[in-house]
Amino acid sequence: MNDNSTPRSVLVWDAPVRVFHWLMVLSFVGAWITAESERWRLLHVTLGYTMAGLLVFRVLWGLVGTRHARFSDFVRGPRAVSRYVASLLRGQPEHHVGHNPAGALAIVALLLLTGVTALSGWAAYEELGGEWLEELHDGVAHAMLALVGVHLAGVLVGSWAHHENLVTAMVTGRKHAPPAEGIARAWRSLAALMLVAVLGFWWLQWDGAPPTGNDATATRIEKHDGHERRHGERD
Repeated sequence: MNDNSTPRSVLVWDAPVRVFHWLMVLSFVGAWITAESERWRLLHVTLGYTMAGLLVFRVLWGLVGTRHARFSDFVRGPRAVSRYVASLLRGQPEHHVGHNPAGALAIVALLLLTGVTALSGWAAYEELGGEWLEELHDGVAHAMLALVGVHLAGVLVGSWAHHENLVTAMVTGRKHAPPAEGIARAWRSLAALMLVAVLGFWWLQWDGAPPTGNDATATRIEKHDGHERRHGERD
């Protein structure tokens, strides 16, 4: 006889959530590393646009996605957050199959900061504002980095307190929980479509990138020679 209340390895995080998470990590790290480089400016902008696109997907998936991906499953008010933190301090942490209230707060804040960072970065890149806009972009990006650090610390504390590897869970999608708390479908096809869309966007950006270095010099020479030839023909 199967006991539907006995914890076992069940699928909690669907594939789109996991792909979103790791693409966001990769994009943020890459954007941060290339932030001060003019040579890698297009890469920085591309990764920023990627984060904006991922944000749009996550908001939509948070409304119509699988059980633990939905905001309604893990977003809680200040009282729930305080209760969870108090349970950690007592050494008797509340267990949540999905995101705990404190982690959920950090995730929502990261999503909001991602939106502000992407929007301000786009406006600065398009020269729609002055120096204050670039300073806003840098300031929000630094705030986001600090929040990422808090989130990582929370993951480590949560893994220790609940005796479960939360990083591994975001790779495999599985956690120990009653079978009734799991999800029935991983949505791998949607995750694959996400990955193809992102890689396709990166390829289009790379393919349409202006030439640099020697290639740029050669292009300018060709254009100059072509201009001289056309001028001579008119004469």
